[in-house]
Amino acid sequence: MAAGAPRIFVSHLSGVAVFDPAGDQVGRVRDLVVMLRMAQRPPRLLGLVVELATRRRIFLPMTRVTAIQSGQVITTGVLNVRRFEQRPTERLVFGELLDRRVTLTETGEEVTVLDLSVHQLPARREWEIDRVFVRKGRKASAFRRAKGEALTVEWSAVTGFTLEEQGQGAESLLATFEQLRPADLANVLHHLSPKRRAEVAAALDDDRLADVLEELPEDDQIEILGKLKEERAADVLEAMDPDDAADLLGELPTDDQERLLSLMQPGDAADMRRLMSYEDRTAGGLMTTEPIVLRPDATVADALARVRNPDLSPALAAQVYVCRPPDETPTGKYLGTVHFQRLLREPPPSLVSSIVDSDLQPLDPDADLPAIAGFFATYDMVAAPVVDKAGSLLGAVTVDDVLDHMLPEDWRETEFHLDEEEVATDGS
Repeated sequence: MAAGAPRIFVSHLSGVAVFDPAGDQVGRVRDLVVMLRMAQRPPRLLGLVVELATRRRIFLPMTRVTAIQSGQVITTGVLNVRRFEQRPTERLVFGELLDRRVTLTETGEEVTVLDLSVHQLPARREWEIDRVFVRKGRKASAFRRAKGEALTVEWSAVTGFTLEEQGQGAESLLATFEQLRPADLANVLHHLSPKRRAEVAAALDDDRLADVLEELPEDDQIEILGKLKEERAADVLEAMDPDDAADLLGELPTDDQERLLSLMQPGDAADMRRLMSYEDRTAGGLMTTEPIVLRPDATVADALARVRNPDLSPALAAQVYVCRPPDETPTGKYLGTVHFQRLLREPPPSLVSSIVDSDLQPLDPDADLPAIAGFFATYDMVAAPVVDKAGSLLGAVTVDDVLDHMLPEDWRETEFHLDEEEVATDGS
């Protein structure tokens, strides 16, 4: 649903068909999964519970929903078919929030929740519940029909949902730190007791936990991953940047590596194996396998649309790589790079092949760390392509990964962004 589109009431999503991009039905919506937040803030819509034809219920993240329209949900086509398991911070809209008794803040009157509306935040991929449709009067029963005025109010106009009112320890701690950047939340987790660290990690959604793991010291990463169920650990590794996930997998015993790789999607597992085949502290070992790749007939407008993806890091969004098919790494012949600033200077219909920079030599996958650092310093780059001897683009190294490997191993512990007295670090 695009920004500015009408809000959607959740009752209209019950039983709605879910399709892949080719138009094939993959299942039907059976519930919505939200995460409650502190201070009367609207809940985040994390995803949908979808029932497949086999009656198995799976979780479909909202990041994999491309459209909700005309009584149907369209997905990216990438589905994780593991059975849905509700987590501590998650609430089911149909199963737990509808038909609930809450209180109108202004009048103190008890009302019954009949429906909730969701909308997508402007210029972001996040969704949230914004309004509540309620009915005044007593709750209906088998012997009495509901009576009373029905009205729609803002989420903040009712009480009875929030974490403070439910008094949930780890969840309340998690909600307190919700606005922290991943690096700052990682610092908080590092100073928690192992017990509380495991509780908070279990309560984070996969994408958030993946972002945080990438910022944690190696020992903390291994500890947290080891306390997750293997299926969830595989999901979190899939959500991490491929190079960071490969680094973490490389620190595990071989048997653990194989078990986790066998639980991952085949494409993700193949990327992990490829990255793990390179030596540490080389371009192949540092690169991500998911840079922006475009074909020669793509336009500047196509490139800018890809660069706008909010899930990309600033370094990866700084340039696109033009290659012949296939588009996935390893690609066809690498033709060159187009920098973001050049894209901004060209007419949108122009072909990227007409403005490609082919003069800059790419990195060899076996290039060592000093050579990579020298390349970045010499050419003032924030990302660099990695190309094999056959001329295929294998991935891209970003400057943040270079810095991670050049700084002392304990650099994350020597300078912190938060005053430790401001966070609850007790192990209770």
